[in-house]
Amino acid sequence: MVLGVMALFGACAGHAEDQLERSRAIAVDFQQQLGSGLMAAMEQGGPVAGIGVCADIAPAIAARASAQAGARVARTALRVRNPANAPDSDAARVLEEFSRQVAAGEAMPVEHIGPGPNGGTRYMRAIVVQPLCATCHGASLAPAVAAAVKARYPHDRAVGFAVGELRGAFLIDWPAGEASP
Repeated sequence: MVLGVMALFGACAGHAEDQLERSRAIAVDFQQQLGSGLMAAMEQGGPVAGIGVCADIAPAIAARASAQAGARVARTALRVRNPANAPDSDAARVLEEFSRQVAAGEAMPVEHIGPGPNGGTRYMRAIVVQPLCATCHGASLAPAVAAAVKARYPHDRAVGFAVGELRGAFLIDWPAGEASP
C-alpha cells in the first residue's frame, strides 16, 4: 500500500508516479541482488558465509545503486544489526506503521513515499522475514551462526524474528529538485 502519492504531490503527480516507479525498481533490484548473493554464499559456505553478504555485499549494492540513481539507497530497521542502519525519526515512524500493516496481513509490497530529508522525497519498501532470513535473524540460531554474528556485531538486536514479520525496509532518499530522466 502506498501512502498518499497523489494527495502528497498534487500537481506534480506525474513526476511522483515516475519517481515511485523508479524507487520500486531500485528496491526490487536491491532485494534480488541481495537474495541471490545470500543464496550463493550459503550454498558454498553455509549460513556463516551469508553473514558476510549482508555485512559486506549489501552496502556495496547500496553504494552502486546510490551512484546510479543519484539518490541515497540503504536499508534500515527498528532492530538493527549494524548501527549505521538505524532509522531516523521519520523512518522509524514509517517502520512502525509497516509493522502494523504486515502483522495485519496487508498485501505486499507494503511501501511508502513522502517528504524526505532536506526537502527531497523518501521511498521505503518493507522487508519481510523469509525462511532464508530466519537462519541468521530467527529466534533460534545455530551456535556457529550466533558466534559469528556476535563476533561481527557485538550489539546486535536483529534476532528473534519469525518468518512473515517485518525485518526492516529498503530506503531511498531522493534529493530536493531531483529530475526524472
